[in-house]
Amino acid sequence: MGSHYVHNLDPVILDLGSLQIRWYGLMYVVGFIIAGVLLKKLVKDNFFKVEEAKIDSLITTMIVCMFIGARFAYVFIYNWDYYADHMMELLAVWKGGLSFHGALAGLCVGGYIFGRQNKLTWFEVMDSIALAGAQGLFFGRMGNFINGELYGRPTTSWVGIIFPNGGGLAPRHPSQLYEAVLEGIVLSIILWMMKSKVKVYGMISAAFIAVYGIFRFIVEFYREPDTQLGYYFGFLTMGQILCFLMIIVGVGVGIYAKKRNVTI
Repeated sequence: MGSHYVHNLDPVILDLGSLQIRWYGLMYVVGFIIAGVLLKKLVKDNFFKVEEAKIDSLITTMIVCMFIGARFAYVFIYNWDYYADHMMELLAVWKGGLSFHGALAGLCVGGYIFGRQNKLTWFEVMDSIALAGAQGLFFGRMGNFINGELYGRPTTSWVGIIFPNGGGLAPRHPSQLYEAVLEGIVLSIILWMMKSKVKVYGMISAAFIAVYGIFRFIVEFYREPDTQLGYYFGFLTMGQILCFLMIIVGVGVGIYAKKRNVTI
């Protein structure tokens, strides 16, 4: 094994038999709590023009839509061959299986629903969600790392980490940490720097979609592809294909936002 770090983190914080408290779930809780605080800040800054009392309703809507989208995308895009024969496990999220791209689609639907209910444009809602929620990607990826899942491809580099529970004894890129930094920290910094400079709603949403797509596309070169899917065209993963589409959508959203010209 050499001098490489061996991943032996316990994903369970507290085991009460039939009830387990896991780091992965805690990471999501922390992310949503911080998102709530940031959304209220955006309300006070008059960026998000909604009553502060409705923030809890927004977060509830987002959680429900996000998990539905994340689960359905994983089932029908990433692993349908398995679930076609195991229909009773469609909702068994505790066994793993969530897709970020599906979660994003769910968030977009949730933003539309909340906007219609509160007479806000989709851009106004989604810009605020992007600003408040990008940091949650950091905690989500840290949860993946603690679980020892979604690890990277084998490497001889000093950064390699051994993931014995699935990754074997070969050192691998800690791609979860790469994503945590790029998608959760760097992306958040970019979006908050944009906040004081953009003049119309929608540009932050566009940047979130496109920049995330760019970062994830790059990291996918270091991340182990899904075993049930492998590579497309000999070198691209499903994640990269979806991220390429995200980049195109992000550019399109930015162009449309400029035409709509919903001023901040």
